[in-house]
Amino acid sequence: MKLLQEFKTFAIKGNAIDMAVGIIIGAAFGKIITSIVSDIIMPPLGLLVGGVNFTDLKFVLKDAVGDVPAVTLNYGNFIQVAFDFLIIAFSIFMVIKLLNAAKKKEEKKEEVKPAPEPSKEEKLLTEIRDLLKNK
Repeated sequence: MKLLQEFKTFAIKGNAIDMAVGIIIGAAFGKIITSIVSDIIMPPLGLLVGGVNFTDLKFVLKDAVGDVPAVTLNYGNFIQVAFDFLIIAFSIFMVIKLLNAAKKKEEKKEEVKPAPEPSKEEKLLTEIRDLLKNK
């Protein structure tokens, strides 16, 4: 029963929920970037290279025989995935850079705020304290 209570406390905490939301958004973001790379970036790049579709690039290690498929080294797919990774990594870098800049700006704002002036009661208590010290 204690294990169940500990899990409930963990799952309800903001950190676990924030992490879950981040993972879900990250997965969706990854799909968007994959689509951008495969549907928008790679076709013009393949056209520039001579009409090549990168996902079709492969080395045939052993030809197909009958029902047995060919053994291939699909380096074009690797190029596609590498572009996906680079774009996702750069996008995340830019988001984190923006968040850090906003955080620094907020911290700077907090530093600039002057300390609030003491209330009348605090001033009176300070005077009483100082008078007692001097006696």
